[in-house]
Amino acid sequence: MRIVFMGTPQFAVYALQALNQSEHDVAAVVTSADKPAGRGKQLRQSAVKEYAVAEKLTLLQPENLKDPAFTKELELLNADVFIIVAFRMLPKSVWSIPPKGTFNLHASLLPNYRGAAPINWAIINNETTTGATTFYIDDKIDTGAILLKEALAIEPSETVGSLHDKLAPLGANLILKTLDYIATNPTPKPQTLTGDEKEAPKLTKENTKIDWKQPLKYIDGLVRGLNPYPVAWLEIQNGASVLKVKIFKATPSFEKHSFEIGKIVVADKKIKIAHKEGMLNLEELQLPNKKRMQAQALLNGFTFKNGAEVL
Repeated sequence: MRIVFMGTPQFAVYALQALNQSEHDVAAVVTSADKPAGRGKQLRQSAVKEYAVAEKLTLLQPENLKDPAFTKELELLNADVFIIVAFRMLPKSVWSIPPKGTFNLHASLLPNYRGAAPINWAIINNETTTGATTFYIDDKIDTGAILLKEALAIEPSETVGSLHDKLAPLGANLILKTLDYIATNPTPKPQTLTGDEKEAPKLTKENTKIDWKQPLKYIDGLVRGLNPYPVAWLEIQNGASVLKVKIFKATPSFEKHSFEIGKIVVADKKIKIAHKEGMLNLEELQLPNKKRMQAQALLNGFTFKNGAEVL
């Protein structure tokens, strides 16, 4: 089939590469405009753009998806189908163009975990299974009729980084299967809700902060579900200073202890925080304006004061 591919991050590159190496014809690639990033505000290209340029694929970077000129450009490509992976919400004037429709790859088993961060939230909520779904785009977010699904087990020690690297190739292969499937003119299945579905909202400063009142198992999931990005964090009162500390890796220990809840306990070159259900052993962390470090290395040059505690 002749396709137009739309996506932005590295997750989408896996799918674009699979399509480019298949028998299908990639008529064009659509990605976000270059954006200033970093301290120097240098323009940064999306991962999808970098791949498209390297492979000499036709590239479109519209500022406005509703621009009639962009719509006309897409129409002239005469694509059979549009494929979306981690891109912006499309107007109907765009997704209704191709005769075989426009379908999206979502990194969850829809209708569970609709939203911006499905991989993160599946781990945060300590799920044991996730997967990928292809579905037709409609005028809402992640609500269209389902084409295909494929499940994937989540390991107990999974991080969002490791799960991303498993789901990306699985999703790429699912897209290829979906192209074969829609060639048969199937009847897609509408999404049906049971009321037990969980959402996958955008990650913010507020919902990535560790709440010490949450169960220890949830805190463990939060740390793993935000590693390596955007990273769980907490505030520690260390003497007169309040430190915003990023937690990359931590291991929970369900045990009885006599420490006050929230206290920082340093012993045997280990940093632990007392929780009502046990202890959280901080293994990799980052102090303000410092590098990410192993706990033992950090303690070689830093001291938590007596009475240091989580706020």
